[in-house]
Amino acid sequence: MEKKKRTAVTPTRKENFPEWYQEVVRLSDLADSSPVRGCMVIKPHGYALWENMQRALDDMFKATGHVNAYFPLLIPLSFFEKEAKHVEGFAKECAVVTHHRLVQQPDGKMKPDGELEEPYVIRPTSETIIGHSYAKWVQSYRDLPILINQWANVIRWEMRPRIFLRTAEFLWQEGHTVHATAEEAREETLRMLDVYTDFAENWMALPVIKGRKTEDEKFPGAVETYTLEAMMQDGKALQGCTSHFLGQNFAKSSEIKFLDKNGEQQYAWTTSWGATTRFIGAIIMAHGDDDGLVLPPKLAPHQIALCPIYKTAEEKEQVLSACKELHKKLSLLSYAGRPVRCRLDDRDMRGGEKIWDHIKKGTPLRVEIGPRDLESSSVMLGRRDDEDHGKIKLTFDELTSRACDYLEEIHNNMFEKALRFTKNQIRKIDSLEEFEKFFTKSSKNQTLGFAYVHWHEDSIGHPLLEKLKVTPRCIPMEEGSLTGTFESGSCIFTGKPSQKRVIFAKSY
Repeated sequence: MEKKKRTAVTPTRKENFPEWYQEVVRLSDLADSSPVRGCMVIKPHGYALWENMQRALDDMFKATGHVNAYFPLLIPLSFFEKEAKHVEGFAKECAVVTHHRLVQQPDGKMKPDGELEEPYVIRPTSETIIGHSYAKWVQSYRDLPILINQWANVIRWEMRPRIFLRTAEFLWQEGHTVHATAEEAREETLRMLDVYTDFAENWMALPVIKGRKTEDEKFPGAVETYTLEAMMQDGKALQGCTSHFLGQNFAKSSEIKFLDKNGEQQYAWTTSWGATTRFIGAIIMAHGDDDGLVLPPKLAPHQIALCPIYKTAEEKEQVLSACKELHKKLSLLSYAGRPVRCRLDDRDMRGGEKIWDHIKKGTPLRVEIGPRDLESSSVMLGRRDDEDHGKIKLTFDELTSRACDYLEEIHNNMFEKALRFTKNQIRKIDSLEEFEKFFTKSSKNQTLGFAYVHWHEDSIGHPLLEKLKVTPRCIPMEEGSLTGTFESGSCIFTGKPSQKRVIFAKSY
C-alpha cells in the first residue's frame, strides 16, 4: 500500500475541500472569526495581501482616469425606496440603524433609545447615496464624465458566512461613473471589465471567463451586468468581480440631469463596478495546496524570505551578517514595477519551523543560509510552486541576479497550472440528461466543473437548476481557449434556438 504523504493541512483538498479551505485560512494566519456573527478579523498577513491588491488595482484605475473619493456609510431609507428593483434585490440583506443612543437600565444592561425619524441603511452598495451627490454636481455636459472610485466596507446580512467568500461585512472598491451618452457608459463598463481581467490574469495568476450575466443573475436595477468567472480547484465557480451598465435607471431615481450641447435637459447614463476581499478567497482556492497557501509573487506580502539557520552564538552572528548583506541587495531589486519585498526572518525559532511557516503562508521564494553555506558563499533556494519543496543550490550572486526571473517563472507556472485545470473541467453538454449526470456526482469528493450548454432565456427558473443548485454563471463574450468557438444550437432546457453556449456551474 502506498504510504500517504504527510501534509501541513488536514483534511486535504480531495478529502474535504470546504474544511481544507478553512484550515488554510487558519494556518496561513490570514484571518480569524470575530464576536460579530458573519464578520471576520483580517490579520496582518491577510491585510498585507489586500493592501497589495488595492495598490495594484488603484494604480490601474487611476491610469484610466479615475479618482478616489469617500461617501457616507449610512444611507437614508428613503433613498432606497426611489429605485424599486434595487431595493427589492437588497432588502433581505440590509442592516438598518433605527436608534441613535443607548440608555442603561436598572439591571445594568443597555437598551437602544432615541428612535430615528428616518432609519438609515448601513451601505450594502452606494449607488443611491452617491447618486444624491452626483445630482448636485452635474449641471452641464461640461461636468461629464465623472469617474470616481471609493475604497470602503459594506454590510450585507449573510446567513451562511465563510471567511473572505461570504461575510456580513467585507472590504471592496466600488466605482461609480456618470456619462453623457449610453455609448460612453457602455464603453466604461467594458473598459473596467478589461481592467479586472488584466488584474486577475497578470497579478493573481488566475484565468477567467469574461461574460454577461443572464437576466435572473444581473445586479438589481442594472440594464446589463458583466462578470469574471473563475474555476476553483473543486470545480465550483467564483464570481471575481462585476461591472454594471446601469442605463438611466439610477440617474432618473436620483435626478442626475444635465444640459446637453443643444441646451436640452437630459438624464445621464451611469455605471458601477466593484471587486472585494473575495479575491483573497479566489487566490486560496485556485492556487493553494495541501501544505497551505501558494501566493502569486506580485501580490505576496513577502516575495522572498531569508531564513538564517544556526546553532551557536558565533554561527548566529556570522549567518545573520551574511543575511543582512543579501537582504540589502535583494531589496534593491525591482519586480512588477515595485521594490522586491524581502524579509529577513531572524525570529528565535528552529530553522525547520521557519521554513514550514513560510510554506504554509505561501511565500514564493525561501532562502536557507547556514554556516556551511557561508563557506561557499551559497544558499539553498526553495520555490513555493514546487509541491515537493525541493531545493537548489545557488551562489549569492546567482540568487541576486536571478531572483526576479524566478518570481516571474512562479507566476507563469501558477497561471498555466490553473489554466490547464480549468480547461480540463469544462464540458460541452448537449442534453438535459447529460447535464443532470454531470452535476450529480456519485461521491462528494469528486471534482465538479463548468457545463457549457446551449440556453434560451425562457429556461430561467427551470426546476432542474434549483434541484441541482446550479446557476448560469455568464454568457461568454469572447471565443477562446476556455470557451471554444461560438456556434448556434438548441437550448437543452426548452429546445428553442440558441446563438451561443452559456457557462453553468455550482458556485460560491
